[in-house]
Amino acid sequence: MKMFIALISGLISTSAFAAGGFTWLGGIAHSLHLPGHTVTFAFVCLLFLVAGFVYRAKASSIEAGIVPDRGMSFRNVFESFGDFLYDLAKNIMGEKDAKRYFTLLITIFMVIFFNNLIGIIPGFLPPTDNLNTTLAMGLFVFLFYNYQGIKVQGLVGHIKHFLGPVIGLAPLMLIIELISHAVRPISLGLRLKGNMEGDHLVLSIFSDLVPYLVPVPFYALGIFVSFIQAFVFTLLTMIYIGTAVEHHDHGDH
Repeated sequence: MKMFIALISGLISTSAFAAGGFTWLGGIAHSLHLPGHTVTFAFVCLLFLVAGFVYRAKASSIEAGIVPDRGMSFRNVFESFGDFLYDLAKNIMGEKDAKRYFTLLITIFMVIFFNNLIGIIPGFLPPTDNLNTTLAMGLFVFLFYNYQGIKVQGLVGHIKHFLGPVIGLAPLMLIIELISHAVRPISLGLRLKGNMEGDHLVLSIFSDLVPYLVPVPFYALGIFVSFIQAFVFTLLTMIYIGTAVEHHDHGDH
């Protein structure tokens, strides 16, 4: 028990030091002349890629792919996330679109979750508390769902989504919808950045004030916030894609 308390205390102290400017990847970022959030994001994506290969190796055979592991294992944790997101996608997008876009959705969720979560580890700063990272991800979602809308509906069909159900109000609805869609990547980026920056700031403040034991509950809160923010970003992505590729008659509203 004493060793556990000493370990936690040491980690929290290191976290406070990281908040003051030290990061494990700072030297690499400096030598490559790249921003720290870019190097950390690439590092997390590399870890995610390695985790994917490990999971694939564990589920490579037919028997392993059907029979789950016993207890809480690396594979079971990954599959629980996948099952949760797939069921959610089916309810929002329908089964056909859920199957079609599930690979993208689970990738977005896991990448954001891992990039949020790395900020909990002492000596690392989450790339998602940087506006450049979050705006880039929001812009990617914006371009992707509009591309899929044009691909599935055609250009004319996609534009009809912006006109609303009443022909007489189409010009007004077009302006409103264009503004609404234009701010989506900004809102996605600001929401993710603001929440992760706030969570990291709270943890840093309490680590500086009382670096022993007191910040531990805030670590648990940080894990929860990391999950919620990845979930909200992925949920909005589902909604945006689902509405963009949805086939309907505007007269049926």
